Amino acid sequence: MNKLLGLVFASLFVFIVTGPMRAQESAKKPAKEARWEGTVVFMGSDSTLRVRQVGGTIEKTIHFDSATVWNSQYHGDHTVNTIVASQVKGGDRVICIGTYNEKGEFHATTISKRLSHSPSQ
Repeated sequence: MNKLLGLVFASLFVFIVTGPMRAQESAKKPAKEARWEGTVVFMGSDSTLRVRQVGGTIEKTIHFDSATVWNSQYHGDHTVNTIVASQVKGGDRVICIGTYNEKGEFHATTISKRLSHSPSQ
């Protein structure tokens, strides 16, 4: 009986000690990369833009900051041009690559203006 009780306490001790380590390991995993493609509906002055999904009616707020990379490219072209945020306007087609934060907000690391589908170039 004592051996069984000792085994139970040893198992419980191992579980208690390793539980927080597993939680820390999962917290260290990088956020999964996300993508949103669509047409710019609104460019906010608060470092956000609203993008309507291609072929749909769903809109998503995309957050960006000074670390966001802005570029433009024609479909199928290997040449990628560096641009600034002010070169993206309403009606432009964009592809946004980034991650979701703990609040579910999309933060873009890269925003690419698709010149083949945008009215202004």
